[in-house]
Amino acid sequence: MTSRDNPSFSDRRAILKAASAVLIGAGGGLLPFSTGQAATPFASNRLSIARRGALGPDGGRDVILIPGLASSPAIWNGLVAQLPGHRLHLVHIGGFAHLPAGPNASGPLLAPLVDELARYINTQGLVSPVLVGHSMGGMLAMMLALRTGSPVTRLMVVDMLPEGAAMIGGTSQGLGYLAEQLNGYFSGTRAGRQLLAQMVMETPGAEGSDPRVISQALAELAQTNLSPRLPLIRQSLNVVYALPADRDMAASQRQRYQAAYAKAPAAKLTGIGPSGHAVMLDQPARFAASVQQFLK
Repeated sequence: MTSRDNPSFSDRRAILKAASAVLIGAGGGLLPFSTGQAATPFASNRLSIARRGALGPDGGRDVILIPGLASSPAIWNGLVAQLPGHRLHLVHIGGFAHLPAGPNASGPLLAPLVDELARYINTQGLVSPVLVGHSMGGMLAMMLALRTGSPVTRLMVVDMLPEGAAMIGGTSQGLGYLAEQLNGYFSGTRAGRQLLAQMVMETPGAEGSDPRVISQALAELAQTNLSPRLPLIRQSLNVVYALPADRDMAASQRQRYQAAYAKAPAAKLTGIGPSGHAVMLDQPARFAASVQQFLK
């Protein structure tokens, strides 16, 4: 374990601010996303899912769109109109973007969310669904695809590495331990709660998100490493990632993603730039084109 992987507890402010900048999906300036009723009622106290569109006469796919940390389904607003002929299922996680947290406010988060997504697929009778997940949503998509007997046929991971801590330059063994300590600090102390609330207020798109849910999500993402399980993903896997404007940094980003997904040899990696973490907002036309190609 290196010093980079095991920073001192006094560095928590810088680390979590970096994590917020990278992992919290930017959604500032988006119009509110209106919710709708699914054809078959589905009730969950951890998430809500709204349907948009219908399968076209020449076929189409059921596409489940999972937003990132602290984001609402509005992050997909620019994409929805670009996918005619497909039936879209837009996920809104409790505790993010004004949706009540419910049981997401305490205890484990990622695994229960995957359970609910699996239950949605089963109860709605989705035969061969496709997953598109951004950031934390990408991690959830991979976890869902890895479930035994998963009906998912293909998935797209948007700007997310299979090891959550690697998004801010660490490892699950090092930063994962620190994140657990910080989670207790953020949820169990007045100063920690104030600091996290301030960070949420300062992060575009995180307005109306519950700091308790963000804190738990950051801790679990930092402790999650799906790299050893990548060979078990049998579905078609597309990875879209953001490229910074700087040429050297872009080259480093390409190498980083190629190395991270090396254990998934069938994965197709596509860099889009110049872009920040929210590729669908910074490069909407190119991102929509990549999704359209992915769905063919």
